[in-house]
Amino acid sequence: MSIEINDLSYVYNAGTAFEKWALDGVSLTIRDGDFVGLIGHTGSGKSTLIQHLNALLKPTRGVIMIDGEDINADKKKLKTVRQKVGLVFQYPEHQLFEVSVFKDVMFGPTQMGLPAEEAEERARRALEAVCVGADMYDKSPFELSGGQKRRVAIAGVLAMQPKVLILDEPTAGLDPQGRDEILSEIARMRKALGITVILVSHNMEDVSRLVDTIIVMHEGRVAQVGAPGEVFTRFEELEAIGLAAPQTAYLMRGLRRRGLDVPVDVFTVEKAAEVLAAHFGVGAR
Repeated sequence: MSIEINDLSYVYNAGTAFEKWALDGVSLTIRDGDFVGLIGHTGSGKSTLIQHLNALLKPTRGVIMIDGEDINADKKKLKTVRQKVGLVFQYPEHQLFEVSVFKDVMFGPTQMGLPAEEAEERARRALEAVCVGADMYDKSPFELSGGQKRRVAIAGVLAMQPKVLILDEPTAGLDPQGRDEILSEIARMRKALGITVILVSHNMEDVSRLVDTIIVMHEGRVAQVGAPGEVFTRFEELEAIGLAAPQTAYLMRGLRRRGLDVPVDVFTVEKAAEVLAAHFGVGAR
C-alpha cells in the first residue's frame, strides 16, 4: 500500500497565543512494502506525522493519499482507513485491558463486525506472527513481561490485518534482550506478511540495521530522505540538527582518518566486526 503525502501542515492551538506549526509543508512518498525508519529529536514532528497517516489528526493544509485515495475526503471511510493503517503507540501495553491475551487480540476484529470464528482465526494468526504460543492465550496480559506485552499489543493491531503498520518507539523501556527480541520479530513479521512498516525510533543502530529508507524530521519539516548508507554518511547535516550517526560509523570514520583502508558506510557492530576481521586477517590461514 503506497502513501503519498503532499504539502502536509498541521497547527496546534491555531489562532491562540500558543499556536505552533508542528508540521510545515511535508511531502513524502512511501512505497508499498517498504520498511521506513522515522527519526528526529523530540518535537521534530514525528508523532504528529504518524497520527495523520491513520486520520487521528486532520491536516491544517495538504493531502494524504493512500492507494490513490484522499483519506480525509470522506468521514464515512475513516474506519476503513484505520483498519488499513495500524498504529502501535509508545508503551502499547497500556492499551491492554481484556481478561486474557486471546480476548485482547480478538477485540479489534470483533469490533469490525466479523463473525466469531473469523475473529478467532485472525487472533491466532496474529499471535503466531509475533511468536506468542497457545500456552499464553488464557493468561492475563498483565501477568506478562514487558516484551511479551508489546508482542500482544502488536498482535492486537495485526489481527485487523492492516496494510501499513506504524510502530512508535516499540522498544522504549525494554531491556537489551527484550529490545532485540521485539525488533527481530518485527523484521521477521514484515517479511512474512509483506506489509509496509514505519518504525519511529531514537536508536540509530536499530534503524541502520533494519530499514530500507530513513526519513529525518526537523522542526516539522523533512530534513533528509534516503537509504541508511546515504543518510548516515552525512554526519555534519545530522549533527547540525542535534542527531548523530550510529556509533559504529564514527568508529569507522576515525579508523579511516588514521590510515586504515576501511569503508565508512558501516553502521552495525556485526558488519564492523566482519570488515575489521577481514582487514586484519583474523581467522585467515
